[in-house]
Amino acid sequence: MDEAEKLEVEKLIEEVEKSTDETFAEGHNALAQAQDKYLRLFAEFENYRTRTAKEQLELINTANGKLLTKLSEVKDNFDRAFAEENKSGDLEAFEKGVKLIQEQFDKVLTEFGLETIDPTGEIFDPNFHEALMDQPSENVPEGNVVLVYQKGYKIKNKLLKTAKVIVSSGKQ
Repeated sequence: MDEAEKLEVEKLIEEVEKSTDETFAEGHNALAQAQDKYLRLFAEFENYRTRTAKEQLELINTANGKLLTKLSEVKDNFDRAFAEENKSGDLEAFEKGVKLIQEQFDKVLTEFGLETIDPTGEIFDPNFHEALMDQPSENVPEGNVVLVYQKGYKIKNKLLKTAKVIVSSGKQ
């Protein structure tokens, strides 16, 4: 290999090294930018998650506030019913007043989405009913609810409390 060829080879080696350094620097910059973008996106997501949790808590507190306002009205009516000046001895009027308060209470619970589970006569469903016992019945088919000992409750198809029931074991 003569001198001119050696110089050309050395020149090519320098160009390759120079372009490799530039490519490495470009790759390093791209990686740094991607890492910075990732960190910013992660921080934004954390802020979003925190903000959403706060908003959800505020929404729950607002809903609870509305419910408690309505229930306080029911409590006020109970307080009035049992006030000293209302103790006239008229048991029928007192019973009628308490019945009105019960209706008001039921209305508030229904307004806020509470549904009553009263499965009398229905087929026993362990997802919504809790069997306390079984008893023979001439009128109710086997496996159906004879008597509801305690009603159950759900809100928007979510079970809050199972109904406690007595199930028919059929004719004896």
